[in-house]
Order: sequence, then C-alpha cells, then structure tokens
Amino acid sequence: MDAMQRFIEAAELAGFSVEAEKFPDGTRTAKDAAAAVGCELAQIVKSLVFVHGESPYLVLASGKNRVDESLVAKVMGVESLSIATPDQVRNATGFAIGGTPPFGHLTSIPTTLDSDLFLYETVWAAAGTPDSCFPISPQDLEKITAAVVADVAAA
Repeated sequence: MDAMQRFIEAAELAGFSVEAEKFPDGTRTAKDAAAAVGCELAQIVKSLVFVHGESPYLVLASGKNRVDESLVAKVMGVESLSIATPDQVRNATGFAIGGTPPFGHLTSIPTTLDSDLFLYETVWAAAGTPDSCFPISPQDLEKITAAVVADVAAA
C-alpha cells in the first residue's frame, strides 16, 4: 500500500473522507503544489515538523509564510523548537518530507495551525506523497487535527 492510500485510510478512520488527487508534475514544495492545483501559494498547507528534544511538534503553515519557531514554541509551551531531520519526520509521522499530510500520522502530534489559512474557504494539503494533495476547509483542518490556531509567520 502506498503512502497516499495509507493516509486516505487513516483519514477515514478519523471520520474524514479525503478526495486526494495525484499531480504528475509533483507537489513537493508549496510553490509546486500551488502551480499544480491552480490556487494561490497562501492556500497551500505546509506540514512542518519541529522537535524539542525528542518530542515532535507539527506546524500547519500557509504556503506564503516562513514559520517563526519562537512563536510556535511559545504557543506549544516549550522553551525552543528546531526543524526536524528527514528521519525524525518519518519516525514521527510515517511519511516523508514533501508529502507529509496534516493528520493520519503514526502518533498523535501537538499541532499549531496558521491563522492565515482562515482567510480562505478551501486550502490544499499533502496527501502522503510528494505528488498528491487534497482540499479541506481550515475549519475542518482545525477540528480533525485538534490544532491550536495561532499566528506563526515570521515578521
């Protein structure tokens, strides 16, 4: 079973039906995903994993924003955060960088959701592979991830 199918099944187990699409040109970066989907860069959800010690933290950021780790650390109640290595991402989520979905991970990960995503009715997130995405409302994304909504963008 490929990573996209694993994600779709995990989403269904969580009570959410995903309509994932494959894009042959790839969706590895936010810019690639926006071009493939045909939406604004800001409508792409970047699933970024950070760590504090060995503990993972997930940030779901708007494609146009660079994340300020200190803002997220404050929201998550930890001293500091650093970007996870590819191995740490795979170990925490079960997915590779470039295809990490916002939910359906191996373990429950504390999540912060970029408030800028609420400027849109629909946003697009990775569906488990570097060439797949799915549409979702920011409200559903908040509900299914149990995320803390916050301003995460660097000034």
